[in-house]
Amino acid sequence: MITQIIPKLPFIKKEETLHYFTEKLGFSMISDYDDYFILKIDSEEIHFFEFENLDPKKSDFMIYLRIENIDEFYKILQTKNVEIHPNGTLETKPWNQKEFSLLDPNGTLLTFGENAPSST
Repeated sequence: MITQIIPKLPFIKKEETLHYFTEKLGFSMISDYDDYFILKIDSEEIHFFEFENLDPKKSDFMIYLRIENIDEFYKILQTKNVEIHPNGTLETKPWNQKEFSLLDPNGTLLTFGENAPSST
């Protein structure tokens, strides 16, 4: 039986990726193997692998992160001057999710979402 799914994302420049995820998004390092490392936030992990030839403008990598208190997290990111994707500002979508998106330094689309309160 599957007990957990953990995304594996590419990185081009390790220090830049570490800075983005730890300083801006609040993750912490749990393992480091030079060309592979693991970050954690709350009980969730993301694994990263080196992909030096990745062109961030052509990256098709993306993940969806479920979050609680999305409004608060969005405000925290704004105070840290984290760039919000121009087509991904915080809004409630027709599929009843409140969402926003970021692009990490490697061109990976990070979409954060929370169930929106029902309007009925």
